[in-house]
Amino acid sequence: MVGKAISSSLLLLIILSFFSLAASQTTPEDGERQTLLRIKEDWGDPSVLSSWNDSTAISHCKWTGIECSADGPVTNISLVNQNITQPIPAAICKLKNLSILDLSYNDIPDSFPTSLYNCSNLLHLDLSQNYFVGVIPSDIYRLSPRLTDLILSANNFTGDIPRSIGRLSAIEYLALDNNFFDASFPAELGNLSNLQTLWLAYNPFSPATIPSSFRNLTQLSFLWMTKTNLKGEIPEFIGDLTEMFQLDLAWNSLSGSIPAGIWNLKKLRNLYLFANHLTGAINLDGPLGALELEEIDVSTNQLNGSIPEELGKLQNLSILFMYDNRFSGEIPASIGLLPALTNLRLFNNSLTGVLPPELGKYSSLWNFEVEDNMISGSLPEYLCAGGSLISIVVFNNNLTGNVPTSLNNCSSLAFMDIQSNRFSGTLPGKLPSKLSSLNVENNRFSGNIPSIAESLRVLKVTNNLLSGKLPAVLTGISELSELHLGRNLISGQIPPEISELKHLCVLNLSINRLVGEIPAAIGSLQELISLDLSINQLSDSIPPEIGDLELNTLNLSSNRLPGEIPISLQHAAYNRSFLYNPSLCASSELLNVPICKHGSHGLQWKLRMMLIVLASFVSLMATVFAVFVIRALGHGRSNGRVLPTWKMMSFHPLEFTESTILSGLTEDNLIGSGGGGKVYRIALENHVAQIVAVKKIWNECAYSRNINEKMDVYSFGVILLELTTGKKANDGGEYGVTCTSPLPSSRSTMKDVLQILLRRRQAVANDTMA
Repeated sequence: MVGKAISSSLLLLIILSFFSLAASQTTPEDGERQTLLRIKEDWGDPSVLSSWNDSTAISHCKWTGIECSADGPVTNISLVNQNITQPIPAAICKLKNLSILDLSYNDIPDSFPTSLYNCSNLLHLDLSQNYFVGVIPSDIYRLSPRLTDLILSANNFTGDIPRSIGRLSAIEYLALDNNFFDASFPAELGNLSNLQTLWLAYNPFSPATIPSSFRNLTQLSFLWMTKTNLKGEIPEFIGDLTEMFQLDLAWNSLSGSIPAGIWNLKKLRNLYLFANHLTGAINLDGPLGALELEEIDVSTNQLNGSIPEELGKLQNLSILFMYDNRFSGEIPASIGLLPALTNLRLFNNSLTGVLPPELGKYSSLWNFEVEDNMISGSLPEYLCAGGSLISIVVFNNNLTGNVPTSLNNCSSLAFMDIQSNRFSGTLPGKLPSKLSSLNVENNRFSGNIPSIAESLRVLKVTNNLLSGKLPAVLTGISELSELHLGRNLISGQIPPEISELKHLCVLNLSINRLVGEIPAAIGSLQELISLDLSINQLSDSIPPEIGDLELNTLNLSSNRLPGEIPISLQHAAYNRSFLYNPSLCASSELLNVPICKHGSHGLQWKLRMMLIVLASFVSLMATVFAVFVIRALGHGRSNGRVLPTWKMMSFHPLEFTESTILSGLTEDNLIGSGGGGKVYRIALENHVAQIVAVKKIWNECAYSRNINEKMDVYSFGVILLELTTGKKANDGGEYGVTCTSPLPSSRSTMKDVLQILLRRRQAVANDTMA
């Protein structure tokens, strides 16, 4: 019995020992493996985590984004840009040795994940570039006390930055930029004495000054506060932050001067103070100490004074932006000696003197902009010596002389704007192969236009002294989209080969000496939207092909173009496009040119003529009456008695005299003869150069010696018929027949005639609209 008891106890001991051994064989690594699989499941089993698979023998330490320490535990989860779209699982903090969590550049939603408070060994937390929303919780200090990097950039956080963030005493890198924080940033940030990088940029904070507590950030090397609604002055203590590597306070409302101490920060590489309201001169307070500076941008302020000569000592300086200020004086010659300078922008100041003669000689300068100053002298010879020059912009200065020949061979040059100076000489026949835009307007260049520029898109040479003819071969500049040659001395004809410029959008050849016809080939330039050929000596009719273009701007005024404007161009958009071409006409009244006397609108022209005659009739009647009386008296001399001298009396002001009319009644001026008499065309020599028609009506007087309204109607009808139809009065006609009846009693009154014309005018207008 006793033996059986011993045997049972021994069996139980063996069983217990077996389970104890099995339990001892379940390692912490197996637990972390299961935790990772749980995290994968909570994230919706994304395909990017396909390597997180328990069915393989591969260690979880080799799964995507996972790193482990040498003794096994997971220490790092880095899943950057893996298209994660679900909130962070709370299970992640079961990885007790996790020190780095980087989930940046994903699509993770939700509010700030307070479950991460349980990751007690976390050193680095990067949740930037996600979709986190809401406020940062006030108990954020509960994050790991060992946390050194907190990166929450580019999310949708709002509200204020909690003061308690100042209790994360180990923080070295704090990035809260590019969110929507709209309250103030706390002065408690100054308590982070270990802070090296502080990014607060691009947040709509309430306007505030830089807190004085920031003077405690003695380890700070990178301060980024662009567009944070800063106001007031830049504190002097910024010059005492000796570890500063990059200082960026751009796009704010800072005022006052730049503290002199900033120019003595020995570790400073990049200084960005642009787009503020800073004033005063740049004061160095002794020798320049910030000799490691690589980039300086103090543009778009109200700084004045001269550019310090000391800047020529910055051997590492590659970018110098001081544009949109009030700097004066010369550009220091030492700037031209800087060996690292690549980008120089000093435009829109009041700089004078000459450009540094050795600029570009010792560096790979690629951009040079000094426009809108008062600089004189010539362009430096060595601008492209480094073989990297892409852009030259020097317009609106007083520069003179020739463009350096070295630029003709500058293979890197793509953009050149030297307009509004006093450059002279000739343009090279062949331009640099990569040059896409050349603007030399308002200078004194002479000679011909360039004929070879394989990459040129824009050529602006308006208001120079170019002469000669346009090149007949244009294949060398076939990529042009804009060609501006106005206000030069170019002669000859426009070559039909202009059609080779298939990409042309703008063509301006105005104010030259061009002759001949407008080539119909221009109509093939389907991309053309602006055409200006005004103030030349072009002749021949306008080619109808131009009407096929969809032009926003058309100017053919002040030429010698004859004939009718193509119907497709006769609309209100072009009512100023054809002025001062005396021989041009149109069938539409929308343009400021005469109406053509032929074509489908001939009837309308006749009506206009009738109205003109009607308007003139009252003025002419007094003259006709005077002529009749004179002739009647002349024929009525009898019994040797001389009739008394007569005097013409007008009932409103006239711009001619009786002598003008009488002297014009000659056979040379005879234009027609009707049943009622002869019609003369008399030119009046007055300031408006009018022409009048005078009817000699002796036949009518044979019917009746009494001059009355019926005789006036008859005379008007005769003139009207012969002017508008070319028929004699006895031939009848559509308009004047009622006026030229042989019997005065059957003729209409002048009032009736006026009503007939008005009704006819309305009928024509209705037909035109239909």
